[in-house]
Amino acid sequence: MPPPPPTAAPDPPQLHGVVIISLPPPDQPSKGKTITAFTYTDDAAPPAPTPPRALVPAAAEEARRSRRSPVFSARRAAAMVLVLGTLAVAAYYCFYSDVAVQFLGMEEEAQKERNETKSFLLPLYPKARQGRELREFGDVKLAARRVDDDGGRDGGRNVKNKLEVKKAARTNSTTLLPIKGNVFPDGQYYTSIFVGNPPRPYFLDVDTGSDLTWIQCDAPCTNCAKGPHPLYKPAKEKIVPPRDLLCQELQGNQNYCETCKQCDYEIEYADRSSSMGVLARDDMHLITTNGGREKLDFVFGCAYDQQGQLLASPAKTDGILGLSSAAISFPSQLASEGIISNVFGHCIARDPSGGGYMFLGDDYVPRWGMTLAPVRSGPDNLYHTEVQKVNFGEQQLSMRRAAWNSIQVIFDSGSSYTYLPDEIYKNLIAAIKNAYPNFVQDSSDHTLPFCWTADFPVRYLEDVKQFFKPLNLHFGKRWFVMPRTFTIFPDDYLIISDKGNVCLGLLNGAEIDHRSTIILGDNSLRGKLVVYDNQQRQIGWVNSDCTKPQTQKGFPFFL
Repeated sequence: MPPPPPTAAPDPPQLHGVVIISLPPPDQPSKGKTITAFTYTDDAAPPAPTPPRALVPAAAEEARRSRRSPVFSARRAAAMVLVLGTLAVAAYYCFYSDVAVQFLGMEEEAQKERNETKSFLLPLYPKARQGRELREFGDVKLAARRVDDDGGRDGGRNVKNKLEVKKAARTNSTTLLPIKGNVFPDGQYYTSIFVGNPPRPYFLDVDTGSDLTWIQCDAPCTNCAKGPHPLYKPAKEKIVPPRDLLCQELQGNQNYCETCKQCDYEIEYADRSSSMGVLARDDMHLITTNGGREKLDFVFGCAYDQQGQLLASPAKTDGILGLSSAAISFPSQLASEGIISNVFGHCIARDPSGGGYMFLGDDYVPRWGMTLAPVRSGPDNLYHTEVQKVNFGEQQLSMRRAAWNSIQVIFDSGSSYTYLPDEIYKNLIAAIKNAYPNFVQDSSDHTLPFCWTADFPVRYLEDVKQFFKPLNLHFGKRWFVMPRTFTIFPDDYLIISDKGNVCLGLLNGAEIDHRSTIILGDNSLRGKLVVYDNQQRQIGWVNSDCTKPQTQKGFPFFL
């Protein structure tokens, strides 16, 4: 009887790979996360043992070769590649992304404080249309303190070093404020604060280009614009003396007056307007989003003499909210009292009636998705950074005289428009004329320096924005891999005038003596959540509709 045919060998068990990422508990994020990778086969249970039997020589030799040279199937190799690739992606996000770098750098105590924070919101308010031409109110609030010489400025920096930030002795807080305003036709955004006892409201322009917060003041007032609220009237005991450290930081050592009874100041802005007054100290009241309250002993300017645009502005505001990195700025004073970390941000909606919001503190800083750029140190306390190149679409707008192949950029929420270096601005105009020959310049339209008439009726921005390209500011790459780009879309730099023309909302920096600097104003900051981190010395931004602020804690589940 012939032997039975040999049975087919069963398919070898297949190898599979699994990666498990364990996130920390919500209440203990400082414990970090763990990543575990392992493999398993298709076998549901180990095979049952079989009694040993003698092997024929050929079979024994084959078994020895199998033990010496294991053979991997294509599926098994693919599974191993999957495991290794997944581990590589997980390692990248854990060790090289901005999120992980920020997370791994947090101390356990700092993270514990973050979990206990309260939140405040300041809305950005929209303004009523005034029917005035935009160019008349194109404010540029880059502030410059009037000092005698460089020695005075150096003295100011030395004094600032003495102003130590207190470690938060009580719960760290985040303030969230609404913002109102528009670029066209008013050219400003403002928020509301409450000062004094009893607290009284004041509308202030949101300005990252100014050190000092000031309110129009009856001291008595020499020149004041008609504001929405009565002038602030300081009591004699509220006037700040010259020996106060904040006064010396503002004025500089060489301007110190031992015999004076008050701290005087004078500020000039890039649009040639100015404000003069004395420093005052009073209570500022902040209301948290959960109904709590904070009170700050706040130093600000009591402004009794305004000149230039500050008298002509249609915005109907009471003063300026200084948000620079100076010790006397609004966020720095809050941080020095331990109320917030020295971080703030704003989100201005593209919709002219949308307004937006502003926050003080770090609860509303996105934990992922932001593009980050370092802030350069400088004596003016402004938010400087650098770009490597500027492109209109794919066309690079060169600047031959840029030092070290970089261009300085200033983030300035107090400027209505974005200003470009003279050479880049002229190259942009030439590129637009070359790309869109059917748009003819209308010199009779004075809404902005360049307004074009199309060969078809134009009523809304949607009618023409598809013909224009985005303006991209390239900040170089992070970790040599991740691109950092700030994009100004056509929606952000085009305006339809009352004559139905297409106007360019990008201006020449030579008009304000900034021939080689980019100043990012409100029209380019719309539609973005912008964060100013004075602790880490960096600026971050991410696209947003700016309608609803959200606290973001923890990590996204990437895989």
